[in-house]
Amino acid sequence: MKKSFCVLLLALASLLAQAETVLRGTGDLGIVIERASGSVQIVDTTHQTVIGHVAGLGDLSHASAVFSRDQRYAYIFGRDGGLSKVDLLTATLVKRILQAGNSIGGAISQDGRLVVSQNYEPGGIKAFDAETLALVADVPSTYGSEGKRSKVVGLADLPGQRFAYALFDAGEIRITDLSDPAHPKTLAYPAGKQPYDGLVTPDGRYYIAGLFGEDGLALLDTWQPDQGVRKVLAGYGKGEEPLPVYKMPHLRGWSIANGRAYLPAIGRHEVLVVDTRSWEEVSRIAVKSQPVFVMARPDGREVWVNFAFPDNGWVQVIDTRSNTVSDTLQPGKAVLHMEFTPRGEAVWISARDDNRVNIYDTASHKVLRSFAAESPSGILFTARATRTGF
Repeated sequence: MKKSFCVLLLALASLLAQAETVLRGTGDLGIVIERASGSVQIVDTTHQTVIGHVAGLGDLSHASAVFSRDQRYAYIFGRDGGLSKVDLLTATLVKRILQAGNSIGGAISQDGRLVVSQNYEPGGIKAFDAETLALVADVPSTYGSEGKRSKVVGLADLPGQRFAYALFDAGEIRITDLSDPAHPKTLAYPAGKQPYDGLVTPDGRYYIAGLFGEDGLALLDTWQPDQGVRKVLAGYGKGEEPLPVYKMPHLRGWSIANGRAYLPAIGRHEVLVVDTRSWEEVSRIAVKSQPVFVMARPDGREVWVNFAFPDNGWVQVIDTRSNTVSDTLQPGKAVLHMEFTPRGEAVWISARDDNRVNIYDTASHKVLRSFAAESPSGILFTARATRTGF
């Protein structure tokens, strides 16, 4: 009798546990980074709800994240050099390490086995086992005869367990092959003055670095890297005084639509339009202020743009058929980031100084929903796990 009673209790406990467990997929999840409190909200993009909260992630004042290929885990890179692995299904911090003194982002390998950080201090990239966060490779950004280390920016994954990145101080683009993490192989290419960010095209072929120290972009064909770096859009501000730059543009939020790339012009109130076959400028679009993120709706029909201070309360929408501004919105104070849902029916926008995230219908440009978040900045969805360079 006692044994039967114990079995019954165990069965009841199992049923209760199952009742409390919400079975869900991971493809419609994401995170909202709360930069002031070192925490993230876990969100469900289908139901437009917050489903979890994870704290204790350190300095997230300039944070970004990548996702495991099964979309269950977020790897969050903090400004303090912290790397955190967060379980989105259980809303728990799996592990956190301090891997550098100052870090601004990272990437994940093609096969999902390596998480790689890019570091300002001490400079270089580091690769970690995605399961354990154990260090498997340390590649310094040493340059010049004196052996100085450069800040690393613009880290992006490439096919074949390779990673492309830019050295701000050295003026170089580098590609590191981590097929054998114990023996990394790195090639360096002169790029221009002060590359400040970089991106890779969706097919993984072209790596493009923006240049802070000169007008133009540096383009490297990763299928034919022996051809070296090609300068594109050289002199787009020739003969005109650049404006003060209050916030660096983010090329990772770039856009490709209708065979054209839409890029922020540094120090100018313009979006540059480039033919992705010739990589030549085909148009410029005047916008309200200095663009930070220039992001395409997944179908390419529109491009949404936010701006640097003091006009960072505005967002403008560009019609890619006519290459004109079709709408101007005011989502809130200090709009820091935008993220489209995987198929683009909605866009989530963070308004840091309003402590709000606003969700817009991309067809009507009307607000669908709004919810509170503590100084929200980056909004990142798990659909990024399926995209090269994200």
